[in-house]
Amino acid sequence: MSSDFDTIIVGGGLVGAALACGLAARGAALAVLDGDDSDYRASRGNFGLVWVQGKGAEFAPYALWSGMAAQAWPGFARGLRETTGIDIGLQQNGGYDFCLTADEWDARSEEMRLVRQHTRGEFDFEMLDNAALRARIPQVSTEVLGASYSRHDGHVNPLLLLHALHRRLQALGSHYYPHRRVSAIRPEAGGFTLDAGGDRWHARRVVLCAGLDNQRLARELGMNVPVAPLRGQLLITERVERFLPCATLQLRQTAEGSLQIGDSHEDAGLDESTTLEVITRLAARAVRIFPQLSSVRLQRAWGALRVMTPDGVPIYDASDQYPGAFAVSCHSGVTLAPLHAGALADWINGDRAHPLIAEFSARRFDPKNSEARSGV
Repeated sequence: MSSDFDTIIVGGGLVGAALACGLAARGAALAVLDGDDSDYRASRGNFGLVWVQGKGAEFAPYALWSGMAAQAWPGFARGLRETTGIDIGLQQNGGYDFCLTADEWDARSEEMRLVRQHTRGEFDFEMLDNAALRARIPQVSTEVLGASYSRHDGHVNPLLLLHALHRRLQALGSHYYPHRRVSAIRPEAGGFTLDAGGDRWHARRVVLCAGLDNQRLARELGMNVPVAPLRGQLLITERVERFLPCATLQLRQTAEGSLQIGDSHEDAGLDESTTLEVITRLAARAVRIFPQLSSVRLQRAWGALRVMTPDGVPIYDASDQYPGAFAVSCHSGVTLAPLHAGALADWINGDRAHPLIAEFSARRFDPKNSEARSGV
């Protein structure tokens, strides 16, 4: 089979689906080529946070970009609900990051100060000691030193978000093809030819949103996209009476009442498995924060691989060698979804580009580029 499209998106996770929705809404005739269920899928192991605090402490454009995304989230969620009928469960009533030690408190305070500085005071936060924290969440242990709080943060159901994006994509008349892992891309006159799933595909424009596979595919298009896996393990508890009013970086309570516990960062290569050591550590930290959880039963655990760039900041790149080829890599597919469907789609579509986008080029990793990055 041979098929022709204006644009092909490689990867149908949260990043690819959001960008595809944005491009389709701008009139692009596009197809999304996705892999198999056995592929590494960060979108299906996502914690679901809409998170600003701490992001961009060492890189001002990322702080500004994350803040823009948070502001766009209410309208974005409303638009998905109105066009697909799916309520993705956005709760954006703030978020906490708990500190158990003085070192954690000091590091968090400095991170928050830097983010506020980078955003010219638009980022609001509070550092709450134990008494102030327990006044808001009485179940917090006296062992917790305190927490940072930001009103900008929140969470969604990441699986419903992915479902809504794909339903929106279908409504816009675009095509989604699973089981089409791209094995090769060949630039040619007037566009690109892709080999995927035994078929040949043609497009004037190609956008790589293939997670960890972006590094391999980008090389064929004259781009350097250095990404690496970082494993996170997640625990899910039985349903309990609602007690957690906001999302936290360590755990969140779903709309159904179960608790999702995370916050592990492991360099484990491509190993997605769970380990007793990390599961025990995650559970123990959760109980230190909320002692009532000691009697709550765990239902399941899983591991997932985050897509990490060397500095943790997204990569938005366009090929100089082969115009029409783009690469998008990030580990904040939930937080940044409104901008991927909005400003980033404008840029790829050739419309007016937001000035921040240029700051996320992979050229920052070129050893010949010795210029200091903005805000560092």
